Amino acid sequence: MTSNQMTSQLLQPLRAWRVALVAACVVWLTACGGGGEVVVAAPQSAVSTTNLRPLPAEYLARKAVSYSPFRTANRDTEVPISVNVKADLDLLIAGNFKLIRLFDSSDKVSKLVLDVIHDNNLDIKVHLGAYVNSFKYVLNPVVVADIQAKNYQELDRLIALSNDPKYKDIVLAVSVGNETMVVWSIVPIAPADMAVYIKYARDRVTQPVTTDDNFLFFTEPPKVITDQLDFVSIHTYAEIDTQFPASPFYYDWKQEGVAAGPARASAMMNAAMAETRAQYQMVRDAFDRKGLSVLPIVIGETGWNAVDVGKLRFRAHPVNQKMFYNRLETWRAEGRVGPGPANVFYFEAFDEPWKGGDDKWGLFNVARQARYVIQNLNPASASWQYEVVTSNADTLKQDTNNDGVFTDADAVFFVPPVANPAIVANRYTLFSDVVVAGEVRPVLTLDAFDGTTANRPTNDVTAAAPGDAPNGIGITPTPANYGWGVLYHYASGASENLSNFAATGTLNFSIKTTYAGKIEIAVQTDTENRDGAEAFLQIGNGDFGYQADGQWHNVSIPLQAFLAVNPKLDLRFVVSQFVIADRYAFTGKASGSNITTKLNVDAVHWSR
Repeated sequence: MTSNQMTSQLLQPLRAWRVALVAACVVWLTACGGGGEVVVAAPQSAVSTTNLRPLPAEYLARKAVSYSPFRTANRDTEVPISVNVKADLDLLIAGNFKLIRLFDSSDKVSKLVLDVIHDNNLDIKVHLGAYVNSFKYVLNPVVVADIQAKNYQELDRLIALSNDPKYKDIVLAVSVGNETMVVWSIVPIAPADMAVYIKYARDRVTQPVTTDDNFLFFTEPPKVITDQLDFVSIHTYAEIDTQFPASPFYYDWKQEGVAAGPARASAMMNAAMAETRAQYQMVRDAFDRKGLSVLPIVIGETGWNAVDVGKLRFRAHPVNQKMFYNRLETWRAEGRVGPGPANVFYFEAFDEPWKGGDDKWGLFNVARQARYVIQNLNPASASWQYEVVTSNADTLKQDTNNDGVFTDADAVFFVPPVANPAIVANRYTLFSDVVVAGEVRPVLTLDAFDGTTANRPTNDVTAAAPGDAPNGIGITPTPANYGWGVLYHYASGASENLSNFAATGTLNFSIKTTYAGKIEIAVQTDTENRDGAEAFLQIGNGDFGYQADGQWHNVSIPLQAFLAVNPKLDLRFVVSQFVIADRYAFTGKASGSNITTKLNVDAVHWSR
């Protein structure tokens, strides 16, 4: 497991909502069974809104993609500039992506993009958004009033941009809100409140109006919302559904009944596309049963990761991304002439590093290099550069020809784990200058979360424990906002069978530090379903022998303590034999605490 994998598991991805979805929805969807059918209420009257505004022909015909101009790891401080936006849009036009979705109506993004389109007479149209915020959990009425005021300021910006003569022919449709009403929303807004926002905008623009939300919300759409819509825009992510086996929308993504190899990869992507179609059909059926067949449905977001940002092994890959995209394009074409979505917005145009664990969806990487998914749209040139992955840049990106260039044969597919022979020695040493007879010493890599959140020399003579000279591990955090971490693992991503240590084994190390507050010690394993498991213990003074008093102490943690935290740990497949970290959210510290106190660590080993 790479450090990036570890980090992405520690951060909270924007779409890790489905944990909440499972908890909130599994009860009322239990009756759906394996078929995924959602029972909708008896038909209701059609929308009360008269004179529905049809989607323009150009909106239906153009190839669509979500766009955001951010290129750095901090969206709040980054100021996009017109020359970069122009370069981005030129790339999209060259790929025939001539309809873009913008998520807000800020001057910083949307007005800038619209100005670039207008001033350069670019052949691009826009689905413009208004981002409205939640005050559901805000108790202070002054703060609530401020949020409300800012929401209407955002709506007024959307209205102004949509009506501005400079942009009126560019903005083909507008959307109020993004994933605000589905049960797991991180910006929860009641449908009655959303209806007021939508109506406020619709009464003041001439373009067709919608709200963007996850398909689940639209499987039982309240009339107060449908009465305000000219069309429906749904989000569907079959790839993410594979992470949640308890979800009603978990499907057989592994396709183990198909022989391992390219045939299984193809079957997996067929299954993902079938699930995407099924989720759309649930919404179509729900609207039809309510007498709302007149409302067209657009896929406002769907996509596939090119890189595994955490818990997407055997799925996220540049070739699999292409396979999904190609199937999506076939479906989009079908929708032009028959049943199916009116259009499909691919998520997204370019990678955005600020998203952290929710990044790597881009058709282009952050360097604006075309990924394998769209390389066939243009020959490589100075202005259309191909992403080339060197053979050792990312061990999760298999490259059968080992030339840094992918072919369709490089698609990843599910492979169940195979346990190595169990270690029979009584001591398994990760780091120590003292050699013990009969021990096993694996050749491991000491990595850091994100590769950068801690300096970690293993030849630090000032960090050696008494009796274990000359070297120790001198860990000096260089934290991200969420904290930092260091882990021992195989560079190849291989696992170790340490199952013999489960019953009576301990994880041991010596430590000397004055680090403030608790730290974390963890073990990570693979699992039969390849989803992986991890167990983090937050330890403070007095726990398992740990003391942060500037003196050397021996810490000994029974493996059973980790198994108690997470019984899904499978010690036949240990992928991170030792993790030391401080994820502030888990140790009770504020984000951005930036604690840089050194930790001296030595004599790291498992014993039984």
